[in-house]
Amino acid sequence: MIAQTLIDRFEQFASPKIAEPGDPVGLQLGNANREVKTVMTTLDVRPEVVEEAIEQQVDFIFAHHPMMFHAAHNLDLSDPQNEMYAALLRHNIVVYGAHTNLDNVNGGMNDWLAEQLDLHDTKPLLAGGTDPLTGQHYGMGRVGTLAQEIPVSNFAEYCCQVFNLTGLRLIKPLHERLIKTVAVLGGSGGQFYRQAVNQGADAYVTGDVSYHVGHDMIAQGLTVVDPGHHIECVCKEKLQAMFINWAHENDWDIKVIASQLNTDPVTFIQGAKR
Repeated sequence: MIAQTLIDRFEQFASPKIAEPGDPVGLQLGNANREVKTVMTTLDVRPEVVEEAIEQQVDFIFAHHPMMFHAAHNLDLSDPQNEMYAALLRHNIVVYGAHTNLDNVNGGMNDWLAEQLDLHDTKPLLAGGTDPLTGQHYGMGRVGTLAQEIPVSNFAEYCCQVFNLTGLRLIKPLHERLIKTVAVLGGSGGQFYRQAVNQGADAYVTGDVSYHVGHDMIAQGLTVVDPGHHIECVCKEKLQAMFINWAHENDWDIKVIASQLNTDPVTFIQGAKR
C-alpha cells in the first residue's frame, strides 16, 4: 500500500478543510507515493520518536502535532531538529500531521477526551462550521455532564485517574460549587474559558493555562483543571485502532503500531513538606 492511500482515507474522515486557518496539517515530509508496510501513530514527532520509528522499521509516522510548526531557516545538522529531519529522509520515512482537523471532527480528539471523562449528552464547546464533505456540523471542544455531581477535589482526583496523571494544576474559585457540567478541550484552550462559562460549565478541562488567565477564570467563578497538553496522547491508541479497522475493511497489507514513548516535556514532582 502507498502512503497516499491511508492519507486519502483519513482525509475522508477528517478533512484538512475543517482545520483552523493557517494550521500546517497534511504531509510534512517524504513521498506520499512510496510503499509502506509499517505505520506508527504518535502525538509528537520528536528525535526520540524518530529513533523509535527507525528501530521498529516504520515507513510512515502519523502524528497529531505537526512536525513543522515553523519553517527551518537552515540545514545545520548540529541542530537536533534539523538532524531529526535528516534522519527521517535517510530512512525514507513519510510524516503526516493531523492537528486541528482531528480536534474539530466529530468522533475525533475532543470526543475521545469526553469519552475518557465519561461525559454524557455532549455538544461542541466552540462554534465551528459545516464539513464540506459530510455536511455535518463540527466544532472544537465538548461540553457534557457527569453521571452525578461531585466536589471539586474529587473531580480533580478523577481527572488524574482517567488521564493517568501523577499531578495536575487546579484553579478554584473562591466559592466552590459541585461539578456536574464539564467542558473539555484538548491542547491549549485557556483562551476559550468564556465559552465554557457561557455554556454553563461548572468545570473546564484544558491545558497550558497561563497565570493571568487563571485569575480571570477565578473571577468568573469557574473551576479549571489543567492536566497539561499531553492528555492528547489518547490519539495514539485511537488512531491505531482506526487504521487497523480500515486495513481490515480494505485488505491493506500494513502493520500499525502506536509509539510507546511519553513525550510530555513536563514532570510533576512532590515538593518537600515544610
